[in-house]
Amino acid sequence: MILRAALLAVSTVALAAPAVAQPGVIRRVQEHLRGVQTMTADFVQTDRAGKRLSGTLTLKQPGKIRFQYERGVPILIVGDGKALTFIDYQVRQVSRYPIGGSPLDILLNPKRDLSRVAKVVPSAAPGVITILARDPLRPQFGSITLAFTENTSAPGGVMLEGWVALDAQNNRTTVRLTNQKLNIPVDDTVFRWDDPRPKKKSG
Repeated sequence: MILRAALLAVSTVALAAPAVAQPGVIRRVQEHLRGVQTMTADFVQTDRAGKRLSGTLTLKQPGKIRFQYERGVPILIVGDGKALTFIDYQVRQVSRYPIGGSPLDILLNPKRDLSRVAKVVPSAAPGVITILARDPLRPQFGSITLAFTENTSAPGGVMLEGWVALDAQNNRTTVRLTNQKLNIPVDDTVFRWDDPRPKKKSG
């Protein structure tokens, strides 16, 4: 409940709160992101209208991610290392966007120097570390606020618990993670997907 409250507070307060420089915290977060080669987790996603969807998340560096939504939701999001692909099986539509143009670039590009794009923002809950990341050279790509808790068994001594992403259209999405498992084997086939678009007839 503490973490959930913290994420809700991030979505309404911390994005506008004054940032403070804490290089030691930023280094720990950077160490965590670079030390997590794979991750699986359950997630609950909440959009700006309050609609909630759940599912499973699979991440593999560099740049691969899959949001597998709950049964009955005809949407899939997959990152292949270069682009994020949004697949809507209901309307048979596929859209691709460069990962670098998404707030998720911070998660999927651990080689980035966080000290150049991220700062610590006040947390609404004790023991929760919140990091606001926004590229000052590309503000049109939005921002992401990551929430971590102390965890000595995880890289950097912190565990990613969720995030709040604000895209270029000012759409806010909150993601809360549970049952995180780090650095377990993940096959690349996980990031394949079936194309729902009608195949063009040859000849």
